[in-house]
Order: sequence, then structure tokens, then C-alpha cells
Amino acid sequence: MKLLEKAERIRIYIGEDDKSDGQPLADAIVREARRMGLAGATVYRGLMGFGANSLIHTSKILRLSEDLPVVVEIVDHPEKLDPLLARLDGMLKEGMVTREPVDVIAYRHS
Repeated sequence: MKLLEKAERIRIYIGEDDKSDGQPLADAIVREARRMGLAGATVYRGLMGFGANSLIHTSKILRLSEDLPVVVEIVDHPEKLDPLLARLDGMLKEGMVTREPVDVIAYRHS
């Protein structure tokens, strides 16, 4: 797969306790991206954050691991991301999705 042309990155900001059909939402998104044949996906777990409800989620000692923020990041061609974005509309009950152009410098595997 060649990605060294026009590419975009989507970032999906959710909470680690978010679910889709009973499974963790981040897992469901990564599995859906793989099923759709996208270039790859990475899940990041945040230490602290807040979203639309302004409730702070943190890993501080008093509130250890209480619904920490999670970001799922996926890069591919825009036309390959469109079906995933449509699917996400039905999967996300809370959160935020962003989309931006990126310059892919290298994309390799052995």
C-alpha cells in the first residue's frame, strides 16, 4: 500500500469506559478499521483530560484509572476513511472526532 501522497488523519477522542455492543469502544474502532483494510490504527491512553461535559478524568492517586481519556488515531487516504467515519457515527455516543491532512514521510513494513 502506498501512502506517500494525499493522506488524512482522524483522531477519535473517547473515554476508556465507553462501549460498543458490550466491548471497549477503542477495541471496536480498531477492529472495524482493520476489517475495512485501513493502513493502521493506534490507541493512546491519556493521563488526564476533559471533554464536552467538563468533568476532569485523571489517573491521580485519589481517582486512579477513572474513565481515563483515550485517543484512537488512524491515517489513510481520505476516500478510505469516509466509510469508517460513517460507521463511527453509529458507534460513538460521546466523544469527538477530528480530521486533518497529513504528510506521510514513510510507511513501511517487512
